[in-house]
Amino acid sequence: MVRKDSLPSLLEEGRRKIQVTDEELKEAKRRRRLLAASVRRAFAGSITYFNGSVAHGDANTPLTDVDLGVVLTTKDAEPYGPGKKSALPLMEIARDAIHEDLDAEFQNLTVEVVGRRRAVLVRFGDPVTKGQADFTADVMTALPHPSGRGLYIPNTKIADQWDRADPITHTQMVLQAITDTKVVFARTVRLLKHWNGTHSKPMCSWNIKALSLGCLNEPMPLINALQVFFTYAADEIDKGPTPDPADVAGPIPLNMTRREVHKRLCTARDYVDLAIEHEAAGRLLSAQHALHQVLPELIPDADATHEESARLTSTVRSGGTAATGLGLAVGPVTPTRAWGI
Repeated sequence: MVRKDSLPSLLEEGRRKIQVTDEELKEAKRRRRLLAASVRRAFAGSITYFNGSVAHGDANTPLTDVDLGVVLTTKDAEPYGPGKKSALPLMEIARDAIHEDLDAEFQNLTVEVVGRRRAVLVRFGDPVTKGQADFTADVMTALPHPSGRGLYIPNTKIADQWDRADPITHTQMVLQAITDTKVVFARTVRLLKHWNGTHSKPMCSWNIKALSLGCLNEPMPLINALQVFFTYAADEIDKGPTPDPADVAGPIPLNMTRREVHKRLCTARDYVDLAIEHEAAGRLLSAQHALHQVLPELIPDADATHEESARLTSTVRSGGTAATGLGLAVGPVTPTRAWGI
């Protein structure tokens, strides 16, 4: 007998496949605490902050990295910044402190500074997820911004050597969204990051989260959250680059042309709309087949041939137009993925 699942149950099962495990999180957070203690020791009076997927509550498995930063005191930061010293001396201090504190436990530990754009790269030489090559951490040395809003963070690839950003506010905004949506925000972002990775990474994870902050602000089923996101994101990307939600940094860059990203968002939106339409009409296999096009590794494909044939026959008999719908055709149903690649 053919198994027929609702879209909410399919998405719940799919997101559990990629959700980071408690064991992974526990060990990743332990290592993050070790690094935070080390850089606070290196920079007396400093504060540390956490950002990235672990801090934002949307990490997927396998877990491969963590992100954190250390903010110097105003006095210690005075020699650094645009038009002053670069972050290189600070990164070297952080590197030496991390080696002093962690070498004994992690015998294959390496800490890279040369050539790094923004942060010290820590390679533990010991993964937290079985089967992975390693586990890493980005440790950023940051300065308080003179305005009191945001930070100066390193950017060794530009003449000024520093960029303005506000990762602390970003994390606060994400955590508030998770609370407001009763965790739907984080679960949706997990699915969206997987969609992004499956389809050649048209956007960075932060762009996905920044757009989600603009449209996911209350609890809703995951299928509706996907529909809301893709509709909103397609409209916003069509208008222009995504602005910084904290209104401190510049627009968020894309990994492809804006036209190509917009095309992929529209395709995903149309498949999600079609899946919802099919489910509302009781065609669960057709709904699953449509959603599979968006999340092919999480949602199993379904043979919707008989459901589609019955739908088209009914449409013709009633005098309607036998429109095939996106990706679903008359006769044998062949999965199609129009991602522009």
